[in-house]
Amino acid sequence: MKIILAIIFILQLILNAEIISVDQLFNLKTISPKRIQSAPIQEFFGYTTVDESRVIDVSPRFSGFVEILYADKLYKRVKKGEVLAKVYSPEVLQAKEEYLNSYKYNASHSSKAMLKSAREKLILLGVSVNEINSIARNKKVNSYTTIISPMDGYVFMKNINKGSAFKLGKKLFEIVNLDKLWVEAKIYTSNINQIPSFTNYKVKIDGQTTAHIAKVDKLLENVNIKEATATLRLSIDNKNNNIFPGLYTKIEARASNDNFLILPRTAVMRKNNKFYVFKAGEYEGEYEPFIVNAKAFDDKSYIIKSGVKENEKVINNALFMLDSDAQVNGLY
Repeated sequence: MKIILAIIFILQLILNAEIISVDQLFNLKTISPKRIQSAPIQEFFGYTTVDESRVIDVSPRFSGFVEILYADKLYKRVKKGEVLAKVYSPEVLQAKEEYLNSYKYNASHSSKAMLKSAREKLILLGVSVNEINSIARNKKVNSYTTIISPMDGYVFMKNINKGSAFKLGKKLFEIVNLDKLWVEAKIYTSNINQIPSFTNYKVKIDGQTTAHIAKVDKLLENVNIKEATATLRLSIDNKNNNIFPGLYTKIEARASNDNFLILPRTAVMRKNNKFYVFKAGEYEGEYEPFIVNAKAFDDKSYIIKSGVKENEKVINNALFMLDSDAQVNGLY
């Protein structure tokens, strides 16, 4: 009995099909593009890293032995001119004595060229100006030489301990200044063309509530083939040194304010790398697909550059049904 009733119901639908409208079947709703004044926003994700231009290696231009090590811990904060280590170097000691002898000789026999040469030798060896002036002022040579920090920063690498011997050119310390940091954002290659349109960048650091204003440093000329991503390098100020390398970030990129026509994502169908909307056809209940020039505005809508006018109506739902029907009828 149930089967018979079902068959009767289906037959009734078939017999009445001609008088049932498309709107009744699909409950189609139309919508027109909306004009807004806003700034498109795009979100990227990345991490903080050291600004490579703010890294200095401390490598002495002489051999020697470490007498006292002041920068004895990794990540110790140091100031420009601060003593990192006191060392003994026979080569530097000899150059100091030559300078002192030249200074004394010049006092009684004018020999400025010899004095200048002896001073330049010490400078080229990396002896600080204060230490050289101290020789002339005190007329005395200190057997030890200081290795000083060339800038404010942190000791990110230390290759010596107290009592260590080192050779000419050995990298003893790596000093890193964190007053500015890079933020390297991963962006999909499909978004690369959007980068020139973005004028404002805000960086939110994982675990911090305050957003940081960032400036574009460079779009790196390298693409990760496996991930299909490029790297956008941003620069942020970090005067308080409260941001460290390796922190996870979310980047909000915003373009300048402009007028846009937008449609909700429910009204736009992407198919074969093209965007379509369905407009009303010549007859009632007839809808046809039209190609539009569209790009993402946010996660809920598209910017419509062309293909639909502000006063035109398009279907806002049941796109999957219309898509199937269009394919059956060979419309695209």
